[in-house]
Amino acid sequence: MKLCRFEIDGEIRIGKIVGDRVVDLGNVAGVGSSMRKLIEDLPALRGALEAESGRDFPLAKVRLLAPITDPQKFLAIGMNYTAHAAEAEAAGIPVPTSQAWFNKQVSCITGPYDPIELPKASDKVDYEGELAFIIGRRCHDVSEAEAHSVIAGYLLCNDVSARDWQMRSPTVTLGKSFDTHGPIGPWITTADEVPDAEALTLSLSVNGEERQRADTGGLIYSIAAQIAYLSTVMTLEPGDIIATGTPSGVGMASGRFLADGDIVRLEIEGLGHIENRVCAEL
Repeated sequence: MKLCRFEIDGEIRIGKIVGDRVVDLGNVAGVGSSMRKLIEDLPALRGALEAESGRDFPLAKVRLLAPITDPQKFLAIGMNYTAHAAEAEAAGIPVPTSQAWFNKQVSCITGPYDPIELPKASDKVDYEGELAFIIGRRCHDVSEAEAHSVIAGYLLCNDVSARDWQMRSPTVTLGKSFDTHGPIGPWITTADEVPDAEALTLSLSVNGEERQRADTGGLIYSIAAQIAYLSTVMTLEPGDIIATGTPSGVGMASGRFLADGDIVRLEIEGLGHIENRVCAEL
């Protein structure tokens, strides 16, 4: 399934994408207004969700929203593709010798087609196209062998980064957490529909010019290794977003940062695309 949040006639609903239609799941018992709660209850609700074929709308007539807005955690790994680590090192950023994690505050989450704001406080706003996944059940100390069993689904994430603010703090959290700097979506593709998340093509363009292209099989630390590492430290909860790293080609490497009016499009094979216009903060 492709689970989404959408707005139609001023109402926000949870639905599923079927072809070029959005099926409203609101009539399924147990489906409320929170995607996080739906993810938690997904094993029990899956049959009813898959069978639902009631009220639907043309995809072109609805506004797709961020598929989840209330995760407890939004975590992202840095320099997890070899070529990106090399370009970061060339820009003066030391390459870590172990998994390097940081928080994106959940208030940065925005929709798949909503604007990315250029804050007045930064002139070095960058894009980072990434594959992300959603945790499906509460878990701790998960082995790599068991790791994929705790994934509910996959989605796209642009880890928008204010590089000047990122460099001001060893934790980099401030530079990763400006409002609107976490576009995600366009929906959550459930894990059963993604046979191998590390065999997908990722591409990102700015104003139609391709800046990033990579195979997600190029991760330095696999998805399973990421889950095992994180869950050694903390309990992962249903709905938590984990972004798996960006490939080479970011603006920091070339000095080509985002500007007012730019259109940033990220696409991942089989998972859809997100597209965001860059707008200066008023």
